Amino acid sequence: MQEAPIRALRASAVALVFTSATTLLLTGCEAPLNLEAVRSIENQPTKRTDFYQAMASNRNTIVVAGNDGVLLSSSDQGKSWERHPEITGNSFLSITSCPDQSFIALSFDNNLWHGDASAQNWVKNALPSQEQMMTVACSPDGKWVTAGSFTTVQHSADQGESWSEASLYEDAIINNLQFINQDQAIATGEYGLVLKSEDGGENWDIAGNAPDEFYIHTSYFKDADNGWIGGLNGFIYQTNDGGQNWEQMSTATNAPIFGFIAGDTSLYALADNATVLQLQQDTWNKISESEQPLYLRAGLALPDQRLLVAGGRGLLFDIKPQTALAASTD
Repeated sequence: MQEAPIRALRASAVALVFTSATTLLLTGCEAPLNLEAVRSIENQPTKRTDFYQAMASNRNTIVVAGNDGVLLSSSDQGKSWERHPEITGNSFLSITSCPDQSFIALSFDNNLWHGDASAQNWVKNALPSQEQMMTVACSPDGKWVTAGSFTTVQHSADQGESWSEASLYEDAIINNLQFINQDQAIATGEYGLVLKSEDGGENWDIAGNAPDEFYIHTSYFKDADNGWIGGLNGFIYQTNDGGQNWEQMSTATNAPIFGFIAGDTSLYALADNATVLQLQQDTWNKISESEQPLYLRAGLALPDQRLLVAGGRGLLFDIKPQTALAASTD
């Protein structure tokens, strides 16, 4: 099951007009009878046919990945973008950076792509599992780790030359994978499943379950105990005991939650309807919203206090939250 990507790919084909006081990076307006204008639009780095799914950054480069092999990169903190030639026709599901500043990206055909630090050169690595992989992470010591259906986790300590595989044999899909430190990692997914590893992602145990088998679209853990999960109907739950117990939080939306962004002093959530939420005290409040039914799924907190977010129909923009409203996630 790929609920969020499938929802995104089924988004209605509507023209996008999104204006705000923030910087907005979208394609221009089409003029169907003006061929020069059409060619100019086709040469834009972002397109309205793009559906962005994942974003990652190292010290110098930001990479955005999406449907049909879309890859964009920026070397100036998102102020300008380069569109890369297609390396695969399959959609990207997840991307992350590694300690050596390189990138790894997972595509829907179960290939893992290794990109250099500038995101200019990519090498394909076929994954051995017959299960559908859904997410990827790079451990603090450089291991590549993927996870997906049937609670399957694969890891490679030699940059894809060889792989080890483990499963809890639970009929559930792992959607999210995060390393807390070199030893501890947390994975979340279908049926509210929360998994934990204490040995760098090699072995996994069930750490807890979200209430009512809540389908977890996205998760973020500040440490091994304190974490947040999001999903349908704008539901966000919080745990302070590593996933054993969960408390539902107040959210100012009923739109599905698709991503979290951890800033220096605040935590943010990305949702459908181009909505950005900020955790203020114990409540998630809106700080950005469009009238367009377009999802936001991926984002980063930038050094100058901006948030860079991406989603459906080429939606790629930055926003600077009001620092006076910022609330610590401590």
